[in-house]
Amino acid sequence: MDSSLPSKDIQEGIDDAGRPMPTDQNVLQKHVAFFDRNHDGLVYPWETFEGFRAIGAGYFLSIAGAFFINVALSGKTRPGKFPSLLFPIEVKNIHLGKHGSDSGVYDSEGRFVSLKFEEIFSKFARTHANALTSDELMAMLKANREPQDYKGWIGSWTEWRTLYSLCKDNHGLLRKETIKAVYDGSLFESMERERAAAAAKKKA
Repeated sequence: MDSSLPSKDIQEGIDDAGRPMPTDQNVLQKHVAFFDRNHDGLVYPWETFEGFRAIGAGYFLSIAGAFFINVALSGKTRPGKFPSLLFPIEVKNIHLGKHGSDSGVYDSEGRFVSLKFEEIFSKFARTHANALTSDELMAMLKANREPQDYKGWIGSWTEWRTLYSLCKDNHGLLRKETIKAVYDGSLFESMERERAAAAAKKKA
């Protein structure tokens, strides 16, 4: 999904000083585009399932993720369109599916906010400066809760606990570089490559 040359309609992130920071594409779109397995700009439930399986999620988690994610986001990312029973998600409009009670690392346009990312660790990483323990992760989720935003609470908890389950290291730490890779869209592709390489090595 990367482009070697920036286009005219470059999407921008926000740096520590609040200045626009050019990037190849909207990072939230890139984060979601991994699940657009045929690259047509739409993510269907079976593609979400396939994406989850590609990064090592079990069948139950993959099925549940495909169902809940697509049902929750399809209508939000297809404004003005008649509801579809196939529940596609439009990648270009994924910013419309942002929920409350989140970290704020993605802004309302889906751009990366560096200051908010660093705040995750300056506020909650007490045991290790560049990683979160399970308890520290839960403390962050609790601190981010907006009053009576129950959908946002559930959405944030599900996203972060799934990430922790799949990506914590052998010491039970969710490392900063891993979280950054989730936000910039590179982690899922890396995980898929590693799993494919490991499977090929077993067959050899």
